[in-house]
Amino acid sequence: MTRQGRAYAYALTTVLLWSTIASAFKITLSYLEPIQLLLYAGSVSTLLLAGILVVQGKFGQIFCCTPRQYLMSLFLGFLNPFLYYLVLLQAYQLLPAQQAQPLNYTWAITLALLSVPLLGQRMRLAELGALLLSYAGVVIIATEGQPFSLHFTDGTGVALALVSTIIWAFYWIFNTRDTRDPVVALLVNFLCSFPFVLGYCLICSELVWPPLPGLFGAIYIGFFEMGACFVLWLLALRYAENTARISSLIFLSPFVSLFFIHFLVGEEILPATYAGLVLIVGGLLWQKRLGKRNS
Repeated sequence: MTRQGRAYAYALTTVLLWSTIASAFKITLSYLEPIQLLLYAGSVSTLLLAGILVVQGKFGQIFCCTPRQYLMSLFLGFLNPFLYYLVLLQAYQLLPAQQAQPLNYTWAITLALLSVPLLGQRMRLAELGALLLSYAGVVIIATEGQPFSLHFTDGTGVALALVSTIIWAFYWIFNTRDTRDPVVALLVNFLCSFPFVLGYCLICSELVWPPLPGLFGAIYIGFFEMGACFVLWLLALRYAENTARISSLIFLSPFVSLFFIHFLVGEEILPATYAGLVLIVGGLLWQKRLGKRNS
């Protein structure tokens, strides 16, 4: 298999796995509270990342960070996985999966908006148009096809889903300053986040042994969503001879996700969801093309 062929194999596997996560969230949250799911899934992901570093012979690097890097991991670990997943899972608890998943997918739009004040980037009129197109899709999905009524299915859930995009955008911006090996940095971030997750669970919830369906769901989410998919995507980009083609595959994920949401969760996918998702992805693709032109 050629390098580009390997890249496609890793990327398509990642997209397929990512597409199942919204369903896994929704199903598992029927057995566990958000913070309980985060605790168990985060523990699985931490063990997986540690195992990967052992195999790669890089595990010792987690003890070789500078004090500044450990402080950065403490901050980044608070943002993700603790705060990001806590907010996102609460949104999934309140909203249908077909709404929460596309709304969370708009993190790239939020990132573009935050890049203006935080990174000093300029936004042209065409780029603003692309963002407005995507947010029009958000309104259509959140109002179930009645955008002018501004009557949201669950206002709190919609707000939480959009707040999760802000948290992720902040995490991404600050994470670009991290010069460590990506897997090493992610493991240290997860280790630093554990006290936040455990403390919140002890104060606001309780430690319980989950029922088997909830346990299997947490293991699945921790293994794939929080761990393996990250590594697989890194491998896809490493082998890619054309990273633009590989990165474009990610736009398949929200559409494939609706298939799993329908057949695994049992939600009837509304026409408004399809229409809103087309607008969101269309705006993202337009924004991506504008970015290429600027480069």
